[in-house]
Amino acid sequence: MTEEQARVPKLRFPSFTDAWEQRKLSEVSERVRGNDGRMDLPTLTISAGSGWLDQCERFSGNIAGKEQKKYTLLKKGQLSYNHGNSKLAKFGAVFELRTYEEALVPHVYHSFQTNELAIADFIEYLFDTKRPDKELGKLVSSGARMDGLLNINFDDFTGIKFLLPSVEEQKKIARLLRDVDDLIAVHRRKLSHLDLLKKGLLQEMFPKQGEAYPEIRFPGFTDDWEQRKLGDLLEERNSQRSQSNSYPLVSFTVENGVTPKTDRYQREQLVRGDKAAKKYKVTYLDDIVYNPANLKFGAISRNAYGRAVFSPIYVTFRVKDKQTVPRFIEGYVKRDDFIKYSLRFQQGTVYERQSVSPDSFLGLPIPLPSIDEQRQIGAFFASLDDLIALHQRKLTHLQQQKKALLQQMFV
Repeated sequence: MTEEQARVPKLRFPSFTDAWEQRKLSEVSERVRGNDGRMDLPTLTISAGSGWLDQCERFSGNIAGKEQKKYTLLKKGQLSYNHGNSKLAKFGAVFELRTYEEALVPHVYHSFQTNELAIADFIEYLFDTKRPDKELGKLVSSGARMDGLLNINFDDFTGIKFLLPSVEEQKKIARLLRDVDDLIAVHRRKLSHLDLLKKGLLQEMFPKQGEAYPEIRFPGFTDDWEQRKLGDLLEERNSQRSQSNSYPLVSFTVENGVTPKTDRYQREQLVRGDKAAKKYKVTYLDDIVYNPANLKFGAISRNAYGRAVFSPIYVTFRVKDKQTVPRFIEGYVKRDDFIKYSLRFQQGTVYERQSVSPDSFLGLPIPLPSIDEQRQIGAFFASLDDLIALHQRKLTHLQQQKKALLQQMFV
């Protein structure tokens, strides 16, 4: 590969053939700092995962205090570099101000605006590729300061080098990626709406504590719900065995319930060579599973994965399916009201280690309708879960597409 070929991206719009030119950030930008005394503007902060956030929303109030007088007045189209270390951005993150005309941002951020040689959108996406990280890594002399910021001053930051195409090519690349981001935002909103809808329906389609029937009900069902105990419907499993191809080792998380271990974990297990000796707790499809210590965070779900083994710290129950429907039980135990009520029975002297024991859990009350009404409720939430999963797959696909574009359309 020639030097010129090395300065050309793998994926490119037609009509662009010139090699990209090496530039310093200082050549295509100028510093932005100071303010005009107005303190009633939105006060923002940068999150590596979410971009610009209003401090009042992120921290439930303005945390600037007296320091706000030193904040930088940032205008739409200008950028800031938060040189704070985080899991998502080891060497900090750059974002353009797009959703506000003007805002106040921390003066410790390195704020700047592009000149006629660069497009702000393109510069933001350039940093999103993580390509500048190699240059930024050279500037970090002694890790993070006490305030969490990396030791990178403004002059050194703007001294980093990168490859830059013509302004017209920058515009096209940035526009495409912004369109993808807009689609991602649409699916995130749909997913958020569906999650909130499900959460609300879980409250309304089951009776409140002490009531005989729910607020929302399918036509044709009028009988009162019968008060039972979970112990009438569930039976704890306590069998253990080693992991194998037939019984893979899985995780249990608040977000995804019973879910496969990561590839990294599986590789570590193979290296250690201890997977055949260690015993784990067995769980099967449609079991109700919960983490006694993390129930307060919503760590309870139906096993939708299948036959597997996991840590003995988790509790798993077989559903007595002649009396009830697994998806109905899942819907009831995932309700905020149920979790809040169950936490009354936590045991333990240290808050972080308090837990709801299996015996206490099985003693909790549950209102039970006819088996036909249970099936309808279970089927309804199954359809809603399928719709949520569909939007999640679309969102994941778009995020993967964006990641691929960032890798192939930049040098």
